[in-house]
Amino acid sequence: MIKGWGAAASITFAVVAAVGVSGCGGDADADAKKPAAASAKAPSFSEASKAFKDVAATAYLDDVCTKEAGTCWDKMNTIVDSARDLRKAMNAEKSVGPEFWTEAYNLIDTMEEGLAVGEDQGAEAYGTNRPKVFGSAHDLADWLDAHPIK
Repeated sequence: MIKGWGAAASITFAVVAAVGVSGCGGDADADAKKPAAASAKAPSFSEASKAFKDVAATAYLDDVCTKEAGTCWDKMNTIVDSARDLRKAMNAEKSVGPEFWTEAYNLIDTMEEGLAVGEDQGAEAYGTNRPKVFGSAHDLADWLDAHPIK
């Protein structure tokens, strides 16, 4: 079963990568003295919006993601990561209230649901993750264009 083998290989790789990054060797005191991660501060809304639209446009222009199964998992993760950064920026934006973002939040939630399905399910599989991730990303880019923040 290739799907099972692929899942097992993915889990094995993730465990090996986590062990390699978890601090085997190195100076624990030096790590403790490092400043907090830069991700603590959200990017500005305009920066995050532009970055998201750039990532989304790149994903749409890739015909492979519309034709071949199992080829878009990295792009799907990249676009959802960008949407998560956008959500942080939306949360930090004080010029509008949270109700302004309702539709955008729903689209990001749908993208995350698509990613939660698991590895790329392919373009032909109805109702799987590609339409949720790429379709919602397209809709979110359109929403951002229609709802500028000044």
